Amino acid sequence: MYSRKVGGEAIVPSITTVIGMDNMDLSGWAGYMAAKSLSEDHRLAQALGDARQLRSLVRDSASAAEAYRDQAAARGDRVHNYAEARALQALGQGHDLAEARAALEANNELAYAQHFETWWTDYNVEPLAAEVTVWNDSVGYAGTIDLVAKIGGRTCIVDYKTKTSDRDGVVKRPDDKVIMQLAAACKAEEQVVDAESGEWKPWEFGTDTMLLAVALGDTGTRTFMAPAPALPDYWAKFYALRRNWEATHKISQARATLAEITPPAR
Repeated sequence: MYSRKVGGEAIVPSITTVIGMDNMDLSGWAGYMAAKSLSEDHRLAQALGDARQLRSLVRDSASAAEAYRDQAAARGDRVHNYAEARALQALGQGHDLAEARAALEANNELAYAQHFETWWTDYNVEPLAAEVTVWNDSVGYAGTIDLVAKIGGRTCIVDYKTKTSDRDGVVKRPDDKVIMQLAAACKAEEQVVDAESGEWKPWEFGTDTMLLAVALGDTGTRTFMAPAPALPDYWAKFYALRRNWEATHKISQARATLAEITPPAR
């Protein structure tokens, strides 16, 4: 949820919260991660003859998916921090690039920074703004754009996705849901000027922007463009999910449940 200023009332959902209403069934993946974790546990052979120890291993394995998710999220934060700092440096603004690089190095993730730098150079990125908080009052949502930049003479909205690589060392492609995320981002009406005071200004980059998803991996990068003909459909889906979120939120706030009744009087 977003508010108009720091400490203010949270009044609209984030772009990712709205998209999250389109739930994916991850039960198969969670089961696979649990089985994989158990099969790779060095304690398994010894536990086979001890039911109590085996139950302990099963409990540990059951949380493998959550542990993987949390580790991936932390890694994503570190990579995004580096990318933001790099853009701020190029903009001549205050940054913590050295600290962000050190955090990656401490976690053996320096390759992400190295490949990001190659991408930055190859695409001749000219940053216009980094980590821009935007607001759409007409529909009722807000979000944060990773990067607005000039690339190849076009104004681009860029979303970074930290990805792993496949068996051949090729960075995996982002989920197509990022198209919906980018479609919502380019519909921004305002951008924050000062979050502390709650000062905003009209969105200055318009809607004629190229929408890019950049997969950042430890073996390389891949850049994808959202297909313009598909954007109206992705926007329509986002709008429907926003209405779904609102209805669900109101039901939750009202605590509306089934009311038990007695038989009618005779």
